[in-house]
This record gives sequence, structure tokens and C-alpha cells, in this order.
Amino acid sequence: MKHSFDVALTAIAPLIWGSTYFVTTELLPEGYPITMAALRALPAGLLLLFLSRQLPHGVWWIRVFVLGALNFTLFWSLLFVAAYRLPGGIAATVGAVQPLFVVFLASILLGSKIGITAIVAALLGIAGVGLLVLGGGGALDPVGLAAGIGGAVSMGAGTVLTRKWQPPVKLLTFTAWQLTAGGLLLLPLAIMLEPPLPVLSARNLVGVSYLGIIGAALTYVLWFRGIARINPASVSTLGFLSPLSAVLIGWVLLGQSLTIWQIAGAGIVLTAVSLGQTSSRSSPPPVSILATQR
Repeated sequence: MKHSFDVALTAIAPLIWGSTYFVTTELLPEGYPITMAALRALPAGLLLLFLSRQLPHGVWWIRVFVLGALNFTLFWSLLFVAAYRLPGGIAATVGAVQPLFVVFLASILLGSKIGITAIVAALLGIAGVGLLVLGGGGALDPVGLAAGIGGAVSMGAGTVLTRKWQPPVKLLTFTAWQLTAGGLLLLPLAIMLEPPLPVLSARNLVGVSYLGIIGAALTYVLWFRGIARINPASVSTLGFLSPLSAVLIGWVLLGQSLTIWQIAGAGIVLTAVSLGQTSSRSSPPPVSILATQR
């Protein structure tokens, strides 16, 4: 029962992330992917840092900035590029390689056993999102696809290292450190690579606030909590829910088509997510973060 609760709570994060593509294309100003990523990460990180009131120390300064770069700076920059250049459903699904990447990286860095169930779940997920992509009939922009895949690899590495590096602090504090570090790294990139941001409209502010408070502060607390309790490969398969959510949002809110192939792909994705959780039941969580939550 506890395992099912952990999985359900963690799954909320990718379901919400699926809305990123709708918010980006409908509510945010076009042409500022890195600036939007910085506005999503840094205010959310500073808010959580204010609530936690604790800074890193020693080697954790370096580790936090490495994690911040992987989980937010690189991932979100590439995510926004993909969101601007691809239809929502396609942009959300090109990250399907992430669980397979995590399986092998976790074996190298964490000594995790490469289970056939995890590999099958990852391959099923790739097949499922492939049907979602092909069923949508959207244009496959090569730059957008490369950005989506690069973002998936970056977040996959961040997922594994987040499990490997667990500081003896509360989960809220660890999330605050990473979001703040990622935002601080994004800020100079935005200044150097993009033109000054125009005055944001009320619509833009709603989009930025949603992505920062709901799409970052809330969801990453849930996501990092899941990483602390479920093995990385199993957590990563939950990411398949993000493209599924994006496709459904596009269908409901934007009137995008939903073909029989996409429906079949959705069924395969759900099967992959379910299968991916079976290998996590025997994986004990690290003590450091969980002990501080009691």
C-alpha cells in the first residue's frame, strides 16, 4: 500500500509537466526559451529556500550545481526549445529514451541490477510514445527533436545522481538547492543569448506563475520524494505519463486530433508505466532524506 501511495504521489509530477507544452505555446511570449526556464526555476527555488532557510555546505555546493545544471539548466533550456519548435504531443514524447538511459546509467553509478522487466517497460514506453507521435501527424523538426532527446538524457543523468547524492537535509531543502542552482546558471545564459524580455502581459504572468509554483516548486518536491523512495528506473518510467498528459490536453483544450493509433499508444504507455513499477518494490530507499522527514 505504501509503495502504491509513493508511486501515485510521484506520478502527479509528470502529469502536471505534460501541461508545460500547452502553457508554453498558449500563455508565454514566443522566442525566449532560456529566459522562460530561468523565470520558472529561480523564483521557485528562492521561495523554497526562504521556507527551508538552509544553505549547502562543503562538497554539496559543487554537487548541487551539478544537479541543478542537469535537472534544470540543460533540461529546461532544451525542453523549451523543443516546446517552441514541435507540436505539444511530439515535444513531450521525444524524451521516451530517458528510462532506457536511466536503466544503464543506474547500473554503472549505483550498482543497480539491469532487470529485464525494466528494459521491457522502457522499450514498451518507447513504442507507446512512438504511436502517439506517428498518430499526431506533426512535423518532426530536427532541432526540436535533438533538443528533446538531449533534455531527456540530461534529466536521466540528474535522476540517477539525485538518488546517488542524498544530503542529510529535508526534501524541501534539497529541492530548493537544486532549483536555485539551476536558475542561477540559467540567468546569465538568458542575458547573453536572448534579447531583453518585453513587459509581460497578464496572460504571460499567469503562465510564468503556473510553471514556477505548480510546475516547479510543487512537482519537483514530489519528484525528488519519489526518487528517494523508488528506484530511478521505475521513477523514470513514470515520465511516460507526461507525453500522455500533453496529448490529452492538446485534444481537450486545443482541439487536436486523437487517432486510433494514439489511443493504442496511450494503452501501451500505461502498460509500460505499470510494468515499470514492479521492479521497484524490492528497492529500499536511502535513509538520509527519509529519516529527516519523520
